[in-house]
Amino acid sequence: MLNIIQNDFPIESRPFLTLANKLDMTEEEVIELMKKFKESGYIRRLGGVFDSGKLGYTSTLCAIEVPEERVEEVASIINGYSGVTHNYLRMHKYNMWFTLTVSTSESIEDTLEKIKNSIKINNILVLNSLNTFKIKVNFNVEGV
Repeated sequence: MLNIIQNDFPIESRPFLTLANKLDMTEEEVIELMKKFKESGYIRRLGGVFDSGKLGYTSTLCAIEVPEERVEEVASIINGYSGVTHNYLRMHKYNMWFTLTVSTSESIEDTLEKIKNSIKINNILVLNSLNTFKIKVNFNVEGV
């Protein structure tokens, strides 16, 4: 089921019924299995992935140097911004990396200024993309 929902999720009024028919299950069994996948951490969310640029948004990758004793605090503050979609701790001088996506009515610079003020770290490395080569990932999941 995990392979199917990654690549061929039905876009219709009762997608779980369609999945159930493909998998020789009931709709209720599919829904319960999806709940178990979420509870066990196999999936975090079920939803579409959209091309933010085509929808009028702009995004950037940011990196900051966060003192070890402030990592949890800073991550919590950054994650509070609705435009932050990913946030990772890395083994590097710039140890926290996050993506920021904002609508065209906002600006990356304004939002980053708010983030700087709230985390009290001024040096944010901003890495705007020049070209998108790949955004889709597919995990071949067997035996789950």
